[in-house]
Amino acid sequence: MFAIPGKQAVSLTPAAATRIRALMETAGHAGLRLGVKKGGCAGMEYTMEYADQVNPLDEIVDQDGARVMIAPMAQMFLFGTEIDFEDTLLHTGFKFNNPNVVEACGCGESIKFAV
Repeated sequence: MFAIPGKQAVSLTPAAATRIRALMETAGHAGLRLGVKKGGCAGMEYTMEYADQVNPLDEIVDQDGARVMIAPMAQMFLFGTEIDFEDTLLHTGFKFNNPNVVEACGCGESIKFAV
């Protein structure tokens, strides 16, 4: 596992924690599982899905009543990421402020990590 003792792998802004908590309560899930997969013009994409149970190898982040589980393969790519939730006239959704990203496509859906 790629973690520093006493430091969570990712952090949530208050807006993100509120939205994740609402999704958990409405849908009755254990939390949201974050991951990355190959795809998009920059090479990788974030994934986010409901999780009904915690996998033994997931990194678990519990913050302000919100639970995020990070899939094992994604842990090294997401370490240090701040997750925010924006609700504006042009965009509603989660935003990843990830210090490990070296390049992103124009639409913001695809990212590239330093190897």
